[in-house]
This record gives sequence, C-alpha cells and structure tokens, in this order.
Amino acid sequence: MRWLISLVLALSLFPAPAFAISNAPIHWGFKRSENHEPPSAGKELDELLAKYDAFYLGDTSEKTIYLTFDNGYENGYTAQILDVLKEKHVPAAFFVTGHYLQTAPDLVKRMAAEGHIIGNHSWHHPDLTAASEERFREELEKVKEKTEELTGQKGMAYLRPPRGIFSERTLSLARDLGYYHVFWSLAFVDWQTDRQRGWQYAYDQIMKQIHPGAILLLHSVSKDNAEALPKVIDDLRKQGYTFASLDELMVKKMGLHPRLFRP
Repeated sequence: MRWLISLVLALSLFPAPAFAISNAPIHWGFKRSENHEPPSAGKELDELLAKYDAFYLGDTSEKTIYLTFDNGYENGYTAQILDVLKEKHVPAAFFVTGHYLQTAPDLVKRMAAEGHIIGNHSWHHPDLTAASEERFREELEKVKEKTEELTGQKGMAYLRPPRGIFSERTLSLARDLGYYHVFWSLAFVDWQTDRQRGWQYAYDQIMKQIHPGAILLLHSVSKDNAEALPKVIDDLRKQGYTFASLDELMVKKMGLHPRLFRP
C-alpha cells in the first residue's frame, strides 16, 4: 500500500502532458453547390472550423453575399474594382500581402478610406503550416503593422491563409492572436492572368454557383472579374440578394460589435 501511495505522490509532481494539436496540412475545399444550395465541407471539417470560430458561410437562410478579394500583387484592376464598389455602394474585404502593401500603398489607403475591410493574407504568402510559431506571428504582425502605418486602421480581425492551406495548429495560433479564419463558399480559377476568358466567363461562374450566405472569393488581378463585377452586382440584386460586410456577419455570428473582437 505504501508503494502505491508513494507512486501517486511521485506522479502528482509531474503534470500530465498536453495533447499536441495536429499540424497536418488541410487544403480548403468543399463540394460545390447545386441548384443554388450552400456547399458542404463535411461534418468533420465544419466541427473543426467551429471549434476555432473560423467560417466559410454566412446565414444560409438569408440572401446575403459577402464579397472578398485576395490581393497578392497589383495587376492594374483594383482601382476599377473600387470604382464599381463605390458606385454601387457595396462593401468588401481585401486580404493583402506584404508585397501588396509595399507596392500599392495608395490603393490600400483608398480601400480603408472608402470603408472596406483590410484583412491579413500574410507578409510573404507562405504555407503557414510550415512556419514556426515565431514566424507565424511575424507573418501576421508585419501585415497588421504596415496596414496601420498606411491607413490608421487599428487592429486586424480576419485572416485568409495563403492558398487556403491550414491546420488545426494554425487555426489555434491565429485565434490566440485574435484572428478569425475566413474561407469561402464560392470561387473559381480566376487568378491565371495569362488565361483570362472574358467577362462572361467570370459572370457565369459566379451566377451558377451563387447561394444564400455566400462568401465570394475573387482575385483582383483578374481583368474578367473587374469587367464582370458591375453586372454581377446588378443582377444579383435583381434576384433579391443584398451585400454586407464581414463585420456585419461577425455581429450575427458572435453577437459582438466589431471593435470588441478586433485585437
């Protein structure tokens, strides 16, 4: 009996090891919607995202669309996109990299001045699952600091991982830093600047996949997207859709004012 008590006392001196969080890379993807129904990422992935307050859909009972752009580099079309958004009174979120911040500062300033959200797409656009915790933090912090320097925007709440690659570990690290992962429920191959197919292609891709609560991902380097955007907005509104910002979505999801969930 004494040896058992001694063993229990000895074990109590050493804390139980924490279970490691998986860093197995996950490439974001989902089963595309049909008949304008929301897509599905599957129960397991949905539960993982929910655990860390990550999301790829809005309220699927409402015909609301959340427009987002990934801005890795400037190709001459962002000003045109901003003109359309301003004319149509549509909010958007722009996920920017360090390269974009350094080479297109005036456009970043304009995004903020016109009321759009600037999100984090990392400084160097790496696979964040391969980054150490220190580098992970640095990749995000540099974007946040440069954005604040250019625009005065305090804090940054939204992260879109480069190439849609993530893991439970990166979800956890980002959440600890105050970020919400924002994925997407509607996208198509639009980033190949040497394979643009005309505005009708972009328009058709969006209109056939659109669904209530869609988070739409577009790349601002696409000429097709820039030219299709006015008609996309007009025709979706004719179908009864409205456009809202990610901040409005977060108020619905978290019940918090945006300034309360920004780091």
